[in-house]
Amino acid sequence: MERDVLAVLEEIVGAIEAIREATRGKTFEEFRKARVERLAVERAIEIISEAARRLPIDILARNPEIEWRKVKAIGNVLRHEYHRVSDKVIWDVVQYELDELERTIRSEFELASRGT
Repeated sequence: MERDVLAVLEEIVGAIEAIREATRGKTFEEFRKARVERLAVERAIEIISEAARRLPIDILARNPEIEWRKVKAIGNVLRHEYHRVSDKVIWDVVQYELDELERTIRSEFELASRGT
């Protein structure tokens, strides 16, 4: 059964908001030492990754600035290679990759809400 695109977009936005909440005001060292928050961020990234797999091709094509292949792939790394995941890589995703993804997803949510 195909998932409603609005629901998928909402899941991504919700996961991004959870990441922002878990990392707000923290330095990398604080993040690295905060085991529960770090695991929560990793889980939220997994959710984003899995939800991205359910986005329609037209959304992906309309937003080539997002590296969708990497967005989709990071979930598998977190699930299957978790023992090799660097805290710095996760931190860098949060610090440098989420803003553009969030803008894109919110824009697509607006488009989908209007039925365009």
